[in-house]
Amino acid sequence: MRVVYSRLLRKRPDSAHVQRRVKLAVFLPAAALAAVSMWFYVQRVLIPYERADASAHERPRGNLSDLYPRWLGARELLLHRLNPYSEQVTLEIQKGYYGRVLDSSRPNDPKDRQGFAYPVYVVFLLAPFVGFPFPPVQTVFYWMLLGLTAGSVGLWLRALPWRLPTLGIALAMALTLGSFPVVQGIKLQQLSLLVAALLSGSVACVAAGSLLGGGILLALATIKPQLAWPLVAWLLCWAANDWRTRRKLAYGFGLTMALLLTAAEIVLPGWWRMFVEALRQYHRYTQNRSVLDQLAPWAFAGKILAGFAVFACVFLLWKLRREFSDPLVFGRATALVLALTVLIVPMFAPYNQVLLLPAIMLLVRDRAEFTSRSRALRLLYLAGALVVAWQWIASLTLTGAYLLGSPAWALGAWKWPFLATFAVPVVVFGLSLLHVIRSAAKPQVPELSLD
Repeated sequence: MRVVYSRLLRKRPDSAHVQRRVKLAVFLPAAALAAVSMWFYVQRVLIPYERADASAHERPRGNLSDLYPRWLGARELLLHRLNPYSEQVTLEIQKGYYGRVLDSSRPNDPKDRQGFAYPVYVVFLLAPFVGFPFPPVQTVFYWMLLGLTAGSVGLWLRALPWRLPTLGIALAMALTLGSFPVVQGIKLQQLSLLVAALLSGSVACVAAGSLLGGGILLALATIKPQLAWPLVAWLLCWAANDWRTRRKLAYGFGLTMALLLTAAEIVLPGWWRMFVEALRQYHRYTQNRSVLDQLAPWAFAGKILAGFAVFACVFLLWKLRREFSDPLVFGRATALVLALTVLIVPMFAPYNQVLLLPAIMLLVRDRAEFTSRSRALRLLYLAGALVVAWQWIASLTLTGAYLLGSPAWALGAWKWPFLATFAVPVVVFGLSLLHVIRSAAKPQVPELSLD
């Protein structure tokens, strides 16, 4: 009898286990509702406002797809042997992107000329699509980016590492696909989402021991150099720290980059000079600024703050170099580098914040490191959570107002989800840096599973 009773005790579900499942079952519908509200806000509030504003100011609107300049440039180069950086191709891009060629005599015309400001080897990734009309290509990319972004959630969970039950994974995917950076990126067919997926695949391969594959994906991600190269630098330093066992990462990256650069030189000799000039012009007419530049109260303050952030990360990672073989340390360091990237690159578009995903995941996974400590640390963590969650608070509010009969009020308050846009990278980076510092000072095993 005693044996039977002991077996029953072992089979009885653990109360904490049941509570976690109940929480996930409650949070999942709430996350789905928040995600739906964000898509509704973008479709019914933001886009109608932008259309009305463009009409009032006679601002041109074409397909407005960020994929189009890259697709047309690849098409003209591969099919018609035209230089994608040329003025001729730029004017053709404007006809599709804006609906007409920009006119400098019109003060309300956009300043972004939408030139082909990418490394020319991006055409190799787009080559399968250049033989088709743009509308079906646009549709395919829409769903492809949706699928790749959803898949990147699972890849980051493997890389960090964090074992979640099925409900937890569904919750993470719902919030990711319903976040404003992802919704904006999918609506625009922004290649930043493709780069983010390639980086997640690269880091997941490295974490799984497939270093050659990780190096190949890392090289492909350099189609947007400003987003990829900070992680490239970190992973190559990680490989150099134990060259004998990690050199395949550098080999995969180096060989793939050599192939891309060689093939690019074959299809367009001297392309790199044209690319540098295109970048110079792009920064001149867009005056691209980083998140810190936007927040800084005076000129050059953003650059100074960025320098401090880079120095802090380099110093910390150098200090942790002997622990790089620990997957927990590797995951935290990688997330920190990506959070730094979003903070300092001279681009503050919200869709780039998709790179904050691994850092946010870690802050959720290791929440006990903040919530079980001092009151100041708990308040800091809660403030950060509020800043990240504000986008859904605002979208739920505007969606509710719209559906309850106040669409005009919702259109007038269209800025609400953007109010915390610049604060999110700062808060996520700050908390991630603090987390890595505390983990380095006193290593602890985090909660790896909610199951």
